[in-house]
Amino acid sequence: MTDQKRTYPNGVPCWVQLEVPDAAEASGFYGSLFGWTFEAAGPGAPGSFLFARLDGADVGAISRTGGRGWSSFIACDDIEATSAAVSHAGGTVDVPSDPGTPFGRGATCTDPQGASFHLWQAAAHPGSQIVNVPGAWNFSDLRTPDVSASLAFYGEVFGWRVDPDLGAGMIRLPGYGDHLAATIDPDIHERQAFAPPGFADVIAGLTPDDGAERASWVIRFTVEDRDASASAAERLGGTAVSRVDTEWTREAVILDPQGASFIVSQFAPQD
Repeated sequence: MTDQKRTYPNGVPCWVQLEVPDAAEASGFYGSLFGWTFEAAGPGAPGSFLFARLDGADVGAISRTGGRGWSSFIACDDIEATSAAVSHAGGTVDVPSDPGTPFGRGATCTDPQGASFHLWQAAAHPGSQIVNVPGAWNFSDLRTPDVSASLAFYGEVFGWRVDPDLGAGMIRLPGYGDHLAATIDPDIHERQAFAPPGFADVIAGLTPDDGAERASWVIRFTVEDRDASASAAERLGGTAVSRVDTEWTREAVILDPQGASFIVSQFAPQD
């Protein structure tokens, strides 16, 4: 690894943000659960906006709004052109980009299956600077009742692909692994030589959800111990809704005290 800033090419999820009525309560919960510290954004950012940090590096943010939920931001080079592409592909741009802040420009969109997401054209702030370690953002997972339609939309707008050789549930953006190798992770291809071709390009998850009325983005955070984290969340006023063991992980769905849902995920491959 290098000390270079983590950057995100066009089409890669780059940031996660929690919108809740009470940012102070949320910072207490997540600070205790994940070890985050917080810093208020400077001039030009929306009011009551806190950067969440782990070991001094940005994980995501908490914003005081009327909403209750985690959302995912997708990087774009040209927010006007990408917003137009969202509309052309059948999505909606619910909140168009304004002139932005020193950090960058954002827009709020909904895909044709009903999942809300944000666009982010970075200026001073490219996105999360620590990922895939305990207490940090791990993955954004698209849950959709219509996999083919979702892939058609995101494929047209961002160039996302799903390749059968990678296994179910993995969305890739061709070239992302090369970007990582050229920037913050020069050894990624050698380290993942055992993996199927394209594994280094994986940028998001995809889960069919036939019973859902609409699609949604679900945010995962890495933890060292699923059960310990779920118990801690409940002591802090949250709710452990469910727990599941997969081939590679031990996971729990958590509701925070204000009703926002997220997943804690422990890497635990089964023998």
